[in-house]
Amino acid sequence: MFTGLVQAKGRVASIEPSPAGARLVVEAGWDARLETGDSISVSGCCLTLAAPAQRDADSVSMAFDVVRESLSKTTLGSLGVGSAVNLETSCTPDTVLGGHIVQGHVEGVGAFERVRTGDDWRITVRPPAELMVCITPKGSITIDGVSLTIAGVDVDGGTFDVALIPTTLEATTLGEASEGGTCNLETDILARTVIHYARHYAASAQATD
Repeated sequence: MFTGLVQAKGRVASIEPSPAGARLVVEAGWDARLETGDSISVSGCCLTLAAPAQRDADSVSMAFDVVRESLSKTTLGSLGVGSAVNLETSCTPDTVLGGHIVQGHVEGVGAFERVRTGDDWRITVRPPAELMVCITPKGSITIDGVSLTIAGVDVDGGTFDVALIPTTLEATTLGEASEGGTCNLETDILARTVIHYARHYAASAQATD
């Protein structure tokens, strides 16, 4: 589990085909304590550190094995050398939950439909249509591993907006977002659970009361 509070930005050092899918190597100026087998959120995708992290004076190099399912259903499959990624270690029992509960299970790839810069920096995202039911005004959403508050929802248009503060723009890859780009999306697990129950079980539960 994660909080959606990005701890570091990294860059893809290499991504090479492997029998399972691909071996992804990411480098970052990051002082996190890392062990083989740790769960790391890489732009919102929960990946397992596949080998001991390699450190030098200025950076750490991390290797992950990415299966074909993740490559095809997230933006990881479109990464190239030099691509920027957001990084976060998994929670511990004493982690401050400054964002929201994030599983690292990407539900779909969205498109940056509009990017408005300036003092009121906003991004309009078009998610897969099936995710719209779980996207609630003033609720939570994870975009490329970043916990954000939904600033507005256009139900008829099938889009939603998020507002970005300078800290988010500087500390995450969202400051590099451009119109036409894509992003990994994970809706709020609480909203998702309520919607799932209402769709599949609420009617039968009322019938038995």
